[in-house]
Amino acid sequence: MKTIGLIGGMSWESSAEYYRIVNEEVKRKLGGLHSANCILYSVDFAEIQRYQLEGEWNRAGEVLANAAYSLQLAGADCVVICTNTMHKVSDVIEQKINIPLLHIADTIAKQINESGLKKVGLLGTKYTMEQDFYTSRLQLNGIDSVIPKLEEREIINQIIFEELCLGIIKESSREYYLKVINRLVDEGAEGIILGCTEIGLLVKQKHTDIPLFDTTMIHAIEAVNHAFRQNE
Repeated sequence: MKTIGLIGGMSWESSAEYYRIVNEEVKRKLGGLHSANCILYSVDFAEIQRYQLEGEWNRAGEVLANAAYSLQLAGADCVVICTNTMHKVSDVIEQKINIPLLHIADTIAKQINESGLKKVGLLGTKYTMEQDFYTSRLQLNGIDSVIPKLEEREIINQIIFEELCLGIIKESSREYYLKVINRLVDEGAEGIILGCTEIGLLVKQKHTDIPLFDTTMIHAIEAVNHAFRQNE
C-alpha cells in the first residue's frame, strides 16, 4: 500500500471526512485492524480564504505547493487536495513536486463517464461555479455542465462559508440546495456534482432521486485505489 498525502484544512470539516473515508475504504479492502498509510498536512483556512477574496491565487498556490512538498519529503507517494476550489492552483502545486497529484475534476469526470451521463449540474463555491478551471476540465473529459443562476450562486456560496465550513447544518439550507438541484435538472442536468467538499455534509443521495456525485467520497476512494495500484 502506498502512502497518501492529504492537504486538508479547507475546511477541516470536510478534511475529517476524507480521513474517515480513506481509512474505512482500506479496512473494507483488507479487513481486520487495517487502516491507511496517510499523512495529513492541514493548512489555516483563514489565510487561504483571504487570498481567495483578494484574488491572490498564486500566493494561495505557494502555500499549498509548500504543503505538498512537505508531504513528499515526509514519504507520501501521491497528493490529494481535500477541496475542489483550490484545484484552481493545481498547476502551481504540480510544479513543486514529482509525485502524482490526483486531480479531483478528473476523478469525478471518470465516475460520471462510467455512469453514462453527458450533462451535469455543478454546485460549489462561487469560484468553482463561475471560473472555468473546473468546468473546462470536465469538458476535456466529454462532460457538459450547467451552473445555478447568479442569485443562487451567491446563496450557495454563503451557505458553504458561513454554515458548512463551520459545521452548521440547517434543514432550510438543504431545502434550498434541493430546490436549485431540481431547477438544474429542468435545464437538462442528468446528475449533480456536489463540487464543494462540504456539500456532502448537507445533501446526501437519500434526499433526492437525482444522481449525486459526492466529490469528497469519490476523491477519497480514488486515493485509496491509487494507493493499491502497484505500477503508477
